[in-house]
Formats: sequence, C-alpha cells, structure tokens
Amino acid sequence: MDEAELLDKSVLKALFDQGLMAIETESKYGGAESSFMSAVLTIEELAKVDPSVSVVCDVQNTLVATLFNKYATEAQKEKYLPRLATDTVGCFCLSEAGSGSDAFALQTRAEKQGDYYILNGSKMWITNSYEADIFLVFANVDPSKGYKGITCFIVDRADGVKIAKKEIKLGIRASSTCGLSFDDIKVPAENILGEIGKGYKYAIEILNEGRIGIAAQMIGLAQGAVDEALPYMFQRKQFGSFIGDFQGMQFQYAQIATEIEAARMLTYNAARLKEEGKDFVKQAAMAKLYSSQVAERASSKAIEWVGGVGFTREFPIEKFYRDSRIGAIYEGTSNIQLQTIAKFVKAAYVGK
Repeated sequence: MDEAELLDKSVLKALFDQGLMAIETESKYGGAESSFMSAVLTIEELAKVDPSVSVVCDVQNTLVATLFNKYATEAQKEKYLPRLATDTVGCFCLSEAGSGSDAFALQTRAEKQGDYYILNGSKMWITNSYEADIFLVFANVDPSKGYKGITCFIVDRADGVKIAKKEIKLGIRASSTCGLSFDDIKVPAENILGEIGKGYKYAIEILNEGRIGIAAQMIGLAQGAVDEALPYMFQRKQFGSFIGDFQGMQFQYAQIATEIEAARMLTYNAARLKEEGKDFVKQAAMAKLYSSQVAERASSKAIEWVGGVGFTREFPIEKFYRDSRIGAIYEGTSNIQLQTIAKFVKAAYVGK
C-alpha cells in the first residue's frame, strides 16, 4: 500500500467488518458502543503495523463519528451513522489553502436560499477524502460575524463534491490526502450539523479529542519501530557479541523504551480525563506533542540500531520514520500544542 500510495480495499473492508470504524457509536446504529479508551487502544495497535491504516480508523472515530454522536439530530444519526459503521468513510473538512493553523480564517461560504444553502469554496489536506462519501464541511454562513458564522454541513459526495489532487506524500502514503472543491453545491438546511454559527466551537472541541487519537497513533508507530529493530539486534553479531548487548546500544533502547512508556501514560491519562468529563485540553496537547517527538526519535534511532538494512525499503523501519514526520503537523502543529500548554501553565501562576 505504501508503494502504491493507496489503501487496499480489502483492508478498509476488514476495518468495517471488525467493528473498528464505529467504536463509540451506539449499537442501534450498528456501532460497537464501546469507550473512547477502546478507540485509543485500537488506533495505537493499528499503528504498530501501519500508521496509515491507523489514521483512517482514527479520523473516522475521533472526528467524524464523534461529531455525529455529539451534535447530530436523531434523523441525521439514523441516516448517516449506520453507513459510517458498516461501509462508508467520512472525512472532516476544515483546512484550506489559506487557513491551516489559523483554521477560522476559512473562506468557504454557504449562502442561504430558501430551504437550502449554496456551498462554494475549497478545502486542502483532507484525510480520507479519496475514499469518503460523507463530508463534514465547515463553511461560513455570515462572514460579517467572523468565526461566529462558521457552520458545519453534512455533504454527500453525490451532491457534487469534486475530489481534486491526491497529494504525493513523504509518509502515511496509504492514507489519502486530497483537495476538495465545492461549486454551487445545494445542501438542504436539514443537513446542518448542530447549530448555525457553532461550527467553530465544534471544531475546537473535536480536535482536542482528536489529538489524543494522534498521540495514540504516534505511540503505536514508535513501538512498531522498536518491535522491528530489537529482535534483529539480538540476531546480528559484531565483534563476537549481539549488537543489542553492547552497553552503548542498551542505554539507547532503554531510553527510548522509557520515553514510549511516558508518552503512553500521558496519552492514557488524557483519555481518562476525557472519559470522566474533566478538562483534558492541556493533557491532550502534551500527549500529542510528546508522542510525536518520541515517535520521530524512536523510529530514527531504530534505523541506526539495525544499520544499513534499516536504510533500505526492504526493511519496514524506514517507513515508520517517514510516517512519524506527520505527527508534528496534523491536527495542530507542535507549535500550536506548545502555545496551548503555555496558556494553561501561565494561567496556573499569573493572578495568584
């Protein structure tokens, strides 16, 4: 899939068949009716083998399904959740060419005409969009209100969504990333998800949860790289000893193992707080920041540990390294995470 830069249809079908695309969705809609922590563990485990497959599952569960579960009307849930649980991919359409980290500077517009809205604009960097049939599109219904005009719309591919260029990427190649175009798409008013003008609020809330999912992906990736490297280090000998027995190597993999475990505890704690209904924004930011850093270090070190073979594409470690680079970028860059953490740290001290 990495070479073809395409998600295998049989893998996608297996995700649905195993109930992994609707983990928190209620059983009456075809979901597993499990916990957020179950989704986190699933994302982590999938990433140990292929982070591309992991992020397909992650976006479907922590962004798309969660938006429906939290804000959709009963009619919308009955119409869309069974599809999302059984055979239909959804995607979260927020980013644009001119609004990445500054997401609320988006330019996509939705103009009301009777019982419909006419959608015009474009999106960039939309994960799962090549395979998707359901699009959650954030558009501004009243630019004079700024970000308070942003509203979330449910749009079907059949409504006229144009899938533009599929990006050729460094990593997570089997996970599609495309641009989208909306040209005079007619969307019924009943397809507004939640309330008019509350899209910005929904996006912030969902992305905070989604960052825990990305942290889980990065933990799994880091563990996967180590899992590939360590056995090799105790098969190959140099100077009469297994390379894994040299103290210089021992110190390195002990350090990485400790960092992975620390990242895992940060992530699990953020998930626990989220499930308990407590504030988790700072912890989610810390988990995503640190897990993405650990994933990069672990996969880079794993290449060094196995030597020249680690630099070849015949061994899977180089793929983990390429895949790790996205962790510092999507669902909030590392600098955005640091900014969020700093805000909470400052608030704990200033004004006392």
